[in-house]
Amino acid sequence: MAQPRTADPADLDFCVELAQEAGQLALEWYRGDFTVDHKHDGSPVTAADLAVETLMRERLGAAYPNDSVLGEEHPDTSGASGRTWVIDPIDGTKAFMKGVPLFANLLALVDEHGPAVGVIHLPALDETVWAGRGLGAFYNGEPCRVNDHEGLEGAFVCTSGFGYWTETALPPLLESPVGLRTWGDAYGYALVATGRVEAMIDPEAFAWDLAPIAVVIAEAGGCFSAFDGRTGADVWRSGSAIATNNRIHDELVALFQ
Repeated sequence: MAQPRTADPADLDFCVELAQEAGQLALEWYRGDFTVDHKHDGSPVTAADLAVETLMRERLGAAYPNDSVLGEEHPDTSGASGRTWVIDPIDGTKAFMKGVPLFANLLALVDEHGPAVGVIHLPALDETVWAGRGLGAFYNGEPCRVNDHEGLEGAFVCTSGFGYWTETALPPLLESPVGLRTWGDAYGYALVATGRVEAMIDPEAFAWDLAPIAVVIAEAGGCFSAFDGRTGADVWRSGSAIATNNRIHDELVALFQ
């Protein structure tokens, strides 16, 4: 396979602008009245989720008509370019529903080498973290990096919750010397990429949750893998994730083996 090419800065700029536009629409619904339904897996979906994804799909269809689109709330669309935009219109819908400001708009562009550009936009916090392959990672326009903390002692590890951890995986983490926090969903990954915590773990996650995370963490100097430590271009489809500052990755993965 050819060496992955540096992402197109124009694609990254578009990605950031669209995620931020989506965030403005989400804020119009935030803390307001909206309908809530439940999908076949029991997870909630609001009118805001549907409206935000519709907006993002319309913009993508107009700007990139030959690209495919994969999203959480609407059927996939196919294009002939070999590239796919991946949308999570509101990551952290439960937080959004409760008026908690840690929800995010997620958008990524994936090519034959994996995620090429990705954005984590946190509209209620006015924070945006983005990255492009070979272009670096940025936090509100300034370069960002993971931190250089060594070892599990004193490391902060985030997760979105504990209900989806297995009975065998959680005890080793609880017994380790890490500081465990539930600053979860995409917000936890943003914290890793900007050096504010050392790790974020999702034992279960969907592709639209993880596509932008893979390139953001890598470009910020961190390590992104599946829960079992697997890496590679398609790890965003693995159904799980561990993102770290790289220095504690192997130790953290080893807890669950």
